[in-house]
Amino acid sequence: MDIQSIGNITTPTPVQTDGNAAPPVPKTAAPVQTAEAVRQAATVPSMEQLSEAVKNINKALETHSQDVEFALDSDTEKVVIKVVDRGTGKVLRQMPSEEALQIAKALDAAMDKVHGVLIQQKA
Repeated sequence: MDIQSIGNITTPTPVQTDGNAAPPVPKTAAPVQTAEAVRQAATVPSMEQLSEAVKNINKALETHSQDVEFALDSDTEKVVIKVVDRGTGKVLRQMPSEEALQIAKALDAAMDKVHGVLIQQKA
C-alpha cells in the first residue's frame, strides 16, 4: 500500500432498510495527515526547556491550585506530578509513583548492562 493513498480511502454508502438506518456517510473520508507527519522531524525538548516549562507550570498553578506540583525526575527524565497537602507538605499522591520510578531506573541500568555485553560479544 502506498502511503500517499491513505487520504484517498472511500467509505461505502449505507443502505437504508427502515427508519432506524444510520445517517448518510460522506463518500470520501477526511484526508489523513500521516505522510506529512512522517516527513517532519519531531523536535525533542532539551532538559533545560523541560525544567523551565515545569517551573512555569508550577508558578501558574500556585494561583489556581495549591495542591498540585510538577517536577522532573533527573535520573529517568520523566515528568512527575504530585498532589501535596500544602499545610503539612505531605505528598498525597504521585504519578508515576516512587516505586515506578525506581523500577524504571533499574530497567535502564539492566538495559545498559545488556548493551555492554552485546558490544563485547561483537568485538
